[in-house]
Amino acid sequence: MTDAARLLEPILALQERIRDAVVDACTRQAAELLAAVASDTEAGGDTIYAIDRVGEQTLVDGLADLARKEPLCVVGEGLPDDMLVLPRGARERDCRWRLLVDPIDGTRGLMYQKRSAWVLTGIAPNRGAETRLRDIVLAVQTEIPLVKQHLSDQLWAARGHGMTARRFNRLSGAREPVALRPSRAETIAHGFATVVRFFPGARDTLAAIDEEVVQALVRAVPGRAPCFEDQYASTGGELYELMAGHDRLVADLRPLVQSVRATQGLPPGLCCHPYDLCTALIAEEAGVILRDPSGVAVDAPFDVAADVAWVGYANERLRGLVEPVLQNALRRRGLIK
Repeated sequence: MTDAARLLEPILALQERIRDAVVDACTRQAAELLAAVASDTEAGGDTIYAIDRVGEQTLVDGLADLARKEPLCVVGEGLPDDMLVLPRGARERDCRWRLLVDPIDGTRGLMYQKRSAWVLTGIAPNRGAETRLRDIVLAVQTEIPLVKQHLSDQLWAARGHGMTARRFNRLSGAREPVALRPSRAETIAHGFATVVRFFPGARDTLAAIDEEVVQALVRAVPGRAPCFEDQYASTGGELYELMAGHDRLVADLRPLVQSVRATQGLPPGLCCHPYDLCTALIAEEAGVILRDPSGVAVDAPFDVAADVAWVGYANERLRGLVEPVLQNALRRRGLIK
């Protein structure tokens, strides 16, 4: 295990605190209050809702306690200047560790009590502005369940040591190991395969790519559905679905269609950001294959603004089947070289 392993138990405990605080807020407050816009960040950032503030405050308070033992550099949306060095007065260069965080990934679904959200944390040796996603050596993600849901999963991984998962029972307080395994299917037929298009703008292009891939890979049968999709508006949630064997393919291509949006007279759209992918290490340690659309390993700056396109395959054989077809669809539209 890495030196970062000593941060594992404190981060697990902190994510549980965030989970409990957010569930409590959802129990006590109406969806309309939690869904109120708290602030809109600069271009490239996401909207901050009232429910996000609950997670952010719990996160900062918990990390401040942890930083009393050793300074930490924390990068995340909603923080002052998107970065916070703790304890107050410490300098960035004094920190051995750089944390990339998302207190609530999947805010929109959670605030309307439609679907679970996730607390995400990735930890990397501090290389200042040169730090990247691929530097992450320890990652933790914790499910924030719906109020009516009594089970909640928590996953973590240290680089090179595999993924660990446990399930928390809110009714009994019990924590038990849970076995998660990506699908071993060698086809997308009769499985979930999704091209992400959560939000308006260029949906026609993304849907056309989806149709082209499916039609090339699955034989159409009258009156039957060849495969399915699941628009889960949470990157951490999508990674979980791949790890759990529920999904076989997820392709988030939103950054590639920014030019399409421009031709439609639309401003740049909201895309996946590095903090959304800060727990990608867990998925990779579980056996999920993560690539960018060109086929290389997913990587990005350790910041909150970069747009990141990624494709997740449940296994290597599925990647070998789908990736050439997907890339051909993208090249024909001039979206990759």
